[in-house]
Amino acid sequence: MNLKKSIGLITLILVVDQLVKLYIKSNFSLGEYINVFGLNWFEIRFVENPGMAWGSKLSDFLPISEPFAKIFLTSFRLIAILFIGYWLLSSVKKQAPNLLIVAISLIFSGAFGNNLDSLFYGLLFDSGTVFNAQYNDWIGYAGVSEMNFQGYSGFMQGCVVDMLRFPFASWTWPEWMPGVGGNFVTFFDPVFNIADMAISTGVGILLVFNKRVFPQK
Repeated sequence: MNLKKSIGLITLILVVDQLVKLYIKSNFSLGEYINVFGLNWFEIRFVENPGMAWGSKLSDFLPISEPFAKIFLTSFRLIAILFIGYWLLSSVKKQAPNLLIVAISLIFSGAFGNNLDSLFYGLLFDSGTVFNAQYNDWIGYAGVSEMNFQGYSGFMQGCVVDMLRFPFASWTWPEWMPGVGGNFVTFFDPVFNIADMAISTGVGILLVFNKRVFPQK
């Protein structure tokens, strides 16, 4: 797989990821959801992730302020993206297996897509919708410079937009069970996005097809 095809794959995922996120922010209120095709196990739910995986924050683990934690986390992601990009270029140059280049491209595009949220979304958008109500039909609007942007935080402090949820099963543990009795549980509860899917797919390829992507000479 050459570099041109890799860039094409990365661009496709980035465009789809950002268009979906912008659609969700412009049409859903924070926390609003719908069941796709009436299915109880497939939801489109607008959630904003302020930190790391599963909604955790770096400030939950370290004695630092939340704004500094966000800047640190975004900076770390930028460094990681640079390393992934170098890995991709090196792999293409060495004519590595196509499956490896596809996997790295997926991981790069996903990481880049989520970091765009962290870099700019807090600066440009409010926490619930893209623009104020009077600009709800902002797509194709000519006077973009006249719009009233309502940022909810600064540069490098934005939240990642998530929207895909697959609650396949839910149940309540019997009261007699120690520790969890009476607790309501949903199997596969996290909310994620297209970029997360790209990262997970890329990592899955590296794990499942390890011998193909890293052939022994």
